Order: sequence, then C-alpha cells, then structure tokens
Amino acid sequence: MNAEQGRAGDSLPKQGGTIPGSGGAPAYSLSHPEPSPVPLLIAVPHAGRSYPASLLERMRNPGFAALKLEDRFVDLLGQEVARRTGAALLIAHAPRAMIDLNRDIHDVDWEMFSRGRPDTLGSYTPGFRVRSGLGLIPRRIPGLGELWKRRHEAEELSARIASIHAPYHECLSQTLAAIKARWGAAMLLDLHSMPPLSFPGGQPAPEFVLGDRFGTTCHGSLAASCFAYFAEMRRGAAHNRPYAGGYVLERHGAPLDGIHALQLEIDRSSYLDSSLAEPGEGFAGMVELLCELVRRLAAEVADLGRMSRWSNAAE
Repeated sequence: MNAEQGRAGDSLPKQGGTIPGSGGAPAYSLSHPEPSPVPLLIAVPHAGRSYPASLLERMRNPGFAALKLEDRFVDLLGQEVARRTGAALLIAHAPRAMIDLNRDIHDVDWEMFSRGRPDTLGSYTPGFRVRSGLGLIPRRIPGLGELWKRRHEAEELSARIASIHAPYHECLSQTLAAIKARWGAAMLLDLHSMPPLSFPGGQPAPEFVLGDRFGTTCHGSLAASCFAYFAEMRRGAAHNRPYAGGYVLERHGAPLDGIHALQLEIDRSSYLDSSLAEPGEGFAGMVELLCELVRRLAAEVADLGRMSRWSNAAE
C-alpha cells in the first residue's frame, strides 16, 4: 500500500491506490489505530465522490446518476462512529460509477466496451448483477437508463482494477488479518445505504437490512445480536432481503477462520434531508445508534476471539 500519512483523530490515516485521470488522487484511505482498541473494521465502498473530469464528461446527467449510485454520505457516518468507538475505518474515494468495489472483477457487461468480449474469456454468461445493469462498471439505473454517452475501452477497465479494486481489497484483507492477530477474531461491518423501501400490502418497511450471505459470512450470534439491538431500540430490521451482501462479504467473510463479515444497509431518509442529498436532522441520532451497535459487536467479537484461543490452547 503506497501511503501518505496525516493526523486525524487518534489514528494515522493511510492513503492507497490511485484514481485514473485524477492526477494521483488516492482511491481509498484507512484509519487503523495501533494497537487496535476494538476488533472491528468499518468499510465504506460506495460513498466515493472523487470524480475525475474525464469521467463526468462521459456520463449522461452526472449529477443525478451520482446521487443514485452513491451511498450518500455514509462515509461521514463511518468517520464519526469510528472516531468515537476506536474501530478501524476503510473509505473508498473512487466513485462507484468508475468501478464497483462490491463486485467481482469478472462481473463485466462486455456490451459496454468498444471491442466487446475478449476472446480469452471463452464461454461467458453474464450474472444477475450484470444483467441488472449494476456490474463492475455500472451501466444503467432506474429513472435514468444508460449512464454513458459512449462505450468504454478494455484498457480503462484494466487500469481501474489494478489501481483501485485490487489495492482496496488487499488493504481490507490485510487489515482484517492484523485485527485478528491481535484479538483472535475480527469483524467487518460493510456500511451501505439504501433508498426507502416499500412493501406490498402496507407492511412496515425496515429501516435497516442486515446481510450475511444467508448465514455464511458471520457467526450467527453476531447477526442475532444486531437484531436484538434494533428491536430494543424499536427500529425495524430485515435479514438478507432485499440485500444479502455482495462480493465484499463473499471474498472476506470466513467465520470458521475467525473473520466475520456483515453488511448493513441504512435507509437514507433516516440520516439525510428530505431530498436525500445532504445530512439531515437524523444524522446525529444515527451516529449514536451505530456507535452503540459497534461497541456491542466489538465486545462479542472479542469474546469469540478469546474462546477460539482457549480452544486452540486446549488442543
């Protein structure tokens, strides 16, 4: 990880990766207090707002598209929660429009590219995420349609993978490994936001959606603790529907190895203004709510780490 360091709170943020076309702007920043006071890492992959001029020029209606694609200001929530709790914090600055860090590098819609699918790929069947228009490079979104004025080049995709996607996930992996080495276990809280949900038949829509890839990326006790906490706070939460987590959880969640990963989607109307564009009256309350959740999870992950070490010592 190439790093520039500067003081922010009690940790030394490290910047890594680069955003192509930006003049060297970092793709992400990591704040990781040493030694880590809690065994938890908050990651924010979809709130990046560093748009190179060349990218904006190619987008249809970039202001509207950016607002729809971004997890608007979730990074500000993450920054405040990490500052108050001591959690490590990884924030992507590269915009989702440029590359989606919650997608596998093979989730590519090759119809977006001037020369089509490379012959080296052989047989290729696009997955659901690609078909929906939200692949590694997003293609379309509801209410706008096609995002781009013209097709992309394969060389651009390769550059984005090498300078944004690969170093971000390597940093994420290394940070979780370092936390686990200290605590015996580590947890990733992948922080996202969602538009307000609506359910048929007048059912109350949840304010939060917890995703653990249907029980495969996180110890069940940690997910259960989240639901118990939201119930205590009288805040509605759903499990895995409509968001179960994506590539980040699939790649990094390994509960049998002591690495637990949970995706948390937050209703944007809970912390943004009525236009869902700027922090609103609910922002401070959401920070308080998330701080207590992080403290609760951190204590339980630390317990899991101690249990794992005792078990290994007994063997």
